[in-house]
Amino acid sequence: MYQPRKNTIVYKFFSWYIQFIIKKDFAAFNFDKAEINQNSSVLILANHFSWWDGFFIFYINKKIFKKQFHVLVNAENYNKVIFLKYLGAFAAENRGKDVLETLNYAGKLLDNPDNLVLVFPQGKLYSNHLTSISFEKGVMQMINASQKKINIIFAATFVDFFERRKASVYTYLQNWENEEYISLQLLKSAYNKHYDTSVVKQNHITE
Repeated sequence: MYQPRKNTIVYKFFSWYIQFIIKKDFAAFNFDKAEINQNSSVLILANHFSWWDGFFIFYINKKIFKKQFHVLVNAENYNKVIFLKYLGAFAAENRGKDVLETLNYAGKLLDNPDNLVLVFPQGKLYSNHLTSISFEKGVMQMINASQKKINIIFAATFVDFFERRKASVYTYLQNWENEEYISLQLLKSAYNKHYDTSVVKQNHITE
């Protein structure tokens, strides 16, 4: 598997650069301030519709959660976008056993309360106009590989222009009070309930 790499200079530069381009390219970036247990790690499950998605959550982590950022990406993006590995990206190098190793690695990351792991449960890019979010099975493998002392955060992000030349970003966060027993169906259902609620809020925004 491909693991994150450390380079303090590269990390600091792109940490600044991500904040810079978000402020430059968008009219506003609005997000909730979800409360978490600081003694537990953070697993963020988010919808995936654009190149920006990981950067949005990176920015939110910097402003709110203040954890060590990690994100599960595919091998193509890990190798294509060179700096991602220095921002905490990791990926499965091959199919089969390497995928399982990567998911178990993510579970171990979640055992450290200083860590945050971002996962896009859909597995690939979809439109921002979906009515529901699908979940790949790997999400549960990752959770089950951990000690399950996790803040599970649902993130639903939408982009709208309204009357402005530049779009505004809205990310709705929820700290899910997870059950003792978690199944893929339960997780998917809970996330989509949050997603539906977020769509309603988004549709009621007036600029």
